[in-house]
Amino acid sequence: MELNRRTVIAGAAAAGIAATALGTGTAQAASGGKKPVKELFGKLADGTKVYRWSLENGGTRIKVLSWGGVVQSLEIPDRHGKYKNVSLGFDNIEDYVAKTPYFGALIGRYGNRIAKGQFTLDGKDYQLSVNDGVNSLHGGTQGFDKHVWDVEGFTSGSDVGLHLHYTSVDGEMGYPGTLKVKVTYTLTKHGDWRIDYAATTNKATVVNLTNHVYWNLAGEGSGSIYDHELKIAAARYTPVDSGLIPTGELAKVAGTPFDFRHAKTVGEDIREDNQQLLYAKGLDHNWVLDKGITGKPEHVATLRDPSSGRSLKIATTEPGLQFYSGNFLDGTLVGTGGHIYRQGDGMCLETQHFPDSPNHPKFPSTVLRPGQTYRSTTVHTFGA
Repeated sequence: MELNRRTVIAGAAAAGIAATALGTGTAQAASGGKKPVKELFGKLADGTKVYRWSLENGGTRIKVLSWGGVVQSLEIPDRHGKYKNVSLGFDNIEDYVAKTPYFGALIGRYGNRIAKGQFTLDGKDYQLSVNDGVNSLHGGTQGFDKHVWDVEGFTSGSDVGLHLHYTSVDGEMGYPGTLKVKVTYTLTKHGDWRIDYAATTNKATVVNLTNHVYWNLAGEGSGSIYDHELKIAAARYTPVDSGLIPTGELAKVAGTPFDFRHAKTVGEDIREDNQQLLYAKGLDHNWVLDKGITGKPEHVATLRDPSSGRSLKIATTEPGLQFYSGNFLDGTLVGTGGHIYRQGDGMCLETQHFPDSPNHPKFPSTVLRPGQTYRSTTVHTFGA
């Protein structure tokens, strides 16, 4: 019988395995979260300091940058208690500024794509920053991932975490309204990583916040994720055009490479002759979650690496999940472990509302108005 992660951690403690420094070694018993640790990570060209915060709790270790709220690394043990970083990233701020394909970043004001960077709200037309061909992607050329956030660490009972704040002014990247955003990263005593998003506005606007971690449960830089097993609780997905903009159809996954209702490897159908796969050079689509929008996070996806035994379960309040199979990693980026990232070396599972929702009235609305509070929660549970 395969041991779960908590059993591995407890067993390691009982055997007297010594705790090691953050970043290496074997699992230790969870004895309550440690106080968040802050250190200088680097400086921007204008001299602005970028800090890195280290969190540890319940056997999970995370390092977060004030630049873009980036999760620089996330370490969890395998079935033998051995830690590896399972999140792709860089070891320096210069690469995050100049090269990053959103590694580990907070995404806003609008996650994923908006067609031609245009939408109409309350009879007024808006033109957004365009940065993906003719379309706007992840908030435009200077999205939330490209700003320094205000960060404060906290401990609360047996939990540890970070509060991250950013204010997006009226007109930034073309979006209406001054949006005040608070994102909370929490590590629970069980090692779960929880993200709580909240935002308010002084004018009607559209909002779709998410996080862009690239996962490789075998360890970043270890090679392809095509042998990872994935299950998604979704009977439909949103097909796209050649610009990866949803057509508006909610298509059935049955009989297509997009059917992950039963666990299968990521690479099982990724080379099939399918026009949707050709458009995206792999998988880069939004799954319409069966549960829809919920008041509390509900389990929607499970990812597992058979070689290490590491697993990830995702629960969310959101109605959609963008699964991106790292199609545009092209061998030009060197990661934290000194390895080159190539196509398929990491994958994203972004909880969200649907791409281009402002232009599809039948999609769940992403409109936020004064007096309302945008709220969204996603929980990542790790196992081995």
